[in-house]
Amino acid sequence: MTDEVGKAVAVSDGVIRVRANNPSPMTYTGTNSYIIGTDHLSIIDPGPDLAEHRDALLAAIAGRPVTQVIVTHSHLDHSPLARPLADTLECPVVGFGPSDAGRSAVMQDLAASGLAGGGEGVDQSFAPDQIVADGDTLPGGIEVLHTPGHMGNHIALAWRGVMFSGDLVMGWASSLVSPPDGDLTDFMASCRRLRDRAETLYHAGHGDPIHDPAGRLDWLISHREARSDQIVKALSGGPMTADALTAAIYTDVPRAIHGAAARNVFAHLVDLLGRGLVQPQGAIAQDSTFTLMVSAKG
Repeated sequence: MTDEVGKAVAVSDGVIRVRANNPSPMTYTGTNSYIIGTDHLSIIDPGPDLAEHRDALLAAIAGRPVTQVIVTHSHLDHSPLARPLADTLECPVVGFGPSDAGRSAVMQDLAASGLAGGGEGVDQSFAPDQIVADGDTLPGGIEVLHTPGHMGNHIALAWRGVMFSGDLVMGWASSLVSPPDGDLTDFMASCRRLRDRAETLYHAGHGDPIHDPAGRLDWLISHREARSDQIVKALSGGPMTADALTAAIYTDVPRAIHGAAARNVFAHLVDLLGRGLVQPQGAIAQDSTFTLMVSAKG
């Protein structure tokens, strides 16, 4: 809840959450920063560079040694405080890599064409001291899983039966997938990978703990599959752009968020293109007109 901003809240065994004061339509009640461990601590997602949030984290740490500051992904609501906080605590910043790391080949091509990300905004200055890879184990027994989809350099972190899922899996909303930073094909693969794991409690980058992660992952997967089906059905009536598809499909949401919704639709179109179900007229771009392939019409 918003009344928890700046407070150290014990959310599970050995896990303290401190919520930043940056609520918005994209961040819900604010970014969740996590302090895990008892003696030698790790901080996950320090959040935006706000003085009051830094002070709240330092108060919760209470002078205990901190081994590492880990960033699940480098959006502006998750990573900017990492460097000043790590410098204060004299420990490394850990992440998968800079903000363009982990992108699929198609997203690299889209970025090279000039397409820029939308939504929460990218921390272009993010540069971890320690770059991790999928399957690494960090001090304290933290398992690293590369989970691209919401962003190419996104990682999830497993620790003592708990998953820190960043912005890949949240309980309050489906994750924004905005090319070229977000990739729906990768997102679906990451969700299916986590669905096969045994963790029964997720702590997300925003919102409250997820006590039925398997059910939530099932919903996220089916939600995206249903959205792709809607796009295919709409295109069966003729070629359309992402904006036109958004207006036709997102009839139950305010027009103020249609810009973000159009990014999601474009992500679906890129995925459908990779599956051979749609084709752009000309080079692929956010404003391209897409045509349904004959094989997708059944």
